[in-house]
Order: sequence, then C-alpha cells, then structure tokens
Amino acid sequence: MKKPLILLILSALYCLSIQASEVEIYARFKQELPPGNLAIGPDGRMFMSVHEFYGTPLRVVEVLPDGSTTPYPTDKWARAPRNDGPGLNRVLGLRADRQGILWMLDGQTDQSAGRIIAWNTKTEQLHKVYYLGKPIARTTSFLNDLAIDRDNEAIYISDTGDGHNSALIVLDLNTGRARRVLEGSRFTIPENIDIIIEKRQLTLGGKPARIGVNPITVDPTNTWVYFAPMSATAMYRVRTADLLNEQLTNTQLATKVERYGDKPISDGSTIDTAGNVYITAITRNAIGVTKADGSYQELYRSEKLLPWADGFAAGIDGYIYATVNELHRSPVLNNGKNDAQGHFSIIRFPALNTVVNGR
Repeated sequence: MKKPLILLILSALYCLSIQASEVEIYARFKQELPPGNLAIGPDGRMFMSVHEFYGTPLRVVEVLPDGSTTPYPTDKWARAPRNDGPGLNRVLGLRADRQGILWMLDGQTDQSAGRIIAWNTKTEQLHKVYYLGKPIARTTSFLNDLAIDRDNEAIYISDTGDGHNSALIVLDLNTGRARRVLEGSRFTIPENIDIIIEKRQLTLGGKPARIGVNPITVDPTNTWVYFAPMSATAMYRVRTADLLNEQLTNTQLATKVERYGDKPISDGSTIDTAGNVYITAITRNAIGVTKADGSYQELYRSEKLLPWADGFAAGIDGYIYATVNELHRSPVLNNGKNDAQGHFSIIRFPALNTVVNGR
C-alpha cells in the first residue's frame, strides 16, 4: 500500500530536520576572520588558517575553547614577514601530529619559496623549517593541503597548480628532500566539469574554474594516501610505500593508483578507521562520505549552515570538525567582489567511526 503524499513529505521533512540537528555550530567568526583549514592537536588544542582569498592580514590563529581566537604561533609569526623577520606568507593547509607538532604549509610568493613551518605546540618553539623551491614547486604552483605521516617521516602535499601541472609533492622529513610526482596525471588534473553554485558558474582568472588536486589525507595506519582534484567525480588512493619508492617512475607510480570511490566536487577531506573518507560537497552546501565499498553518501546538507564547507579536522572527542567560509562569494572566485554574508564558522558532527588520524 502506497503512503499518502502528505506522509511522504512529512517524512522527508523529518529526515531533513534530524540531519540538520546533528550539525552543531562550534564557533562563529566575524568578516575579518574567514576560516581556511583546521588542525587539532593531541591535547585538543585547535588551530585554524585564515583564508587568503579574502585578503585579511592574519594567517593562523588558535581557536580557544570559548570560541575566541588569538594569533598563532605569535603575533609576529601569524602575519606577513617584515624585513626578513618571522612571519607566514599564505598558509592554507595545516595539520597537527600526535607529538604536538603543528605543520603549516606556507605558500610561495614572488619573493620567497614555499615552506613548511613546523611549530612545537608543547614547548611553543620553532621545531623546523623545510623549503619547497623550484623545480619542486612550479611558478604556477598553489601549495594547497598536506597529510602528515610520522611513521614514515614523510609529508604528502597537494599542489593544485594551474590545472595542467597539478601534482603531489612528497617530502622526506629526515633528509629534507622533496619530489614532485603524478604531475599532469588524470589523478591530479581537473575533469572538464563546471562548478555551479547558486546558479552561477564559478570562474578563476576570468575562465570557468577547473581546479586540480586539493583534498588529501592519509589513513590512520599511514598505509594509504587518499587524494583527488577538486573538480572531479572520483576519489583516488595510493600506498605510502609506493609514493616513497624513488625507484618508481611517474608512469610506474600511476599504475599503483586506485580509484577508491565516487565523490562530488569537493574541497577538504579526512578519514576514519573504517575507511570512511569525509568530504565536502561545495556545490550542494553539503558534507558527505566516500565509503570503503566505493559508494558516496551525503550526510548533511544545509544552505544556511554549510555554504562552502572547506577543511576538516578530527577531534579527540569523537567529532569531526569543519570550517565554513562561503568561498564562492570571495573576491577570487566572484569576479573580484566580496559578497560574503557572514557565514564564517566551525561546525562539528559525530564521526561515523573512531577517527585517529587526519588531524
């Protein structure tokens, strides 16, 4: 017996209300603090990059338990360098490892090479600096996000690039040697699909936006790296052992890459112990998950709460945290105009399974 139409409508509305109720706003921010990505340390301390697309002066802040923020690591370090002094140029990706080291991916400028700044959050001292200059970083590089692998003392970086030379960068923490891999491969360059949000096609540099490899994360056992272009319908993975094998040519490495499953046009990602890859769905104001069986499921959708969910971090409390920043309304993706409506926040929701990595 078919259910009456009114019951179907009420049932759908109920499901939507339950879905929305599981997303909690953890912190809100003013216009001058548009969030980028998140990192959560082993002690629960939370750090956030400030998204450069809005042109604000701060680069990184610590988000305190009451939702307030303070420049991090120090007021000088949290801003652009002056006269060769301390400072950060353009941080987007950042992660905290289990030893309490905060790894900040500091993008290149016309005057300086890209860097990874490692800061000890326990001693509040500079831990180490790694430089990512040419030819590892191209003139058109956009050093976007990173995944930390302390078991193998390596960092895996997504270089979004110009859409043609998108690549992964593998950094050896013991030697400081960096390698550029999978450049221009079908796993790192964008698919020819439009990014349409609010009935508007996003443009970048005056052309329809086609954005290369961006989301990247490593599983809790540091066995697999998961990554994908933003403009793509598939999530990929490759073994860390293969990424670290310098004997493999790019052609040989490409044969080691697997299609993990379906995904939407997306920004950030993280993963739990069950192989659930959490991922944003920026054209749908949603957050979803690519499961170990390859299927994709939308978990939460809300135009009000999730206008461009961006970066994830796994908390120590069983929650997944994510930033929301309306990036489609930022000047870079909106023909030079800032049409942000003030939906700058960190949201959280219960993890599907215990998350012990991706922080």
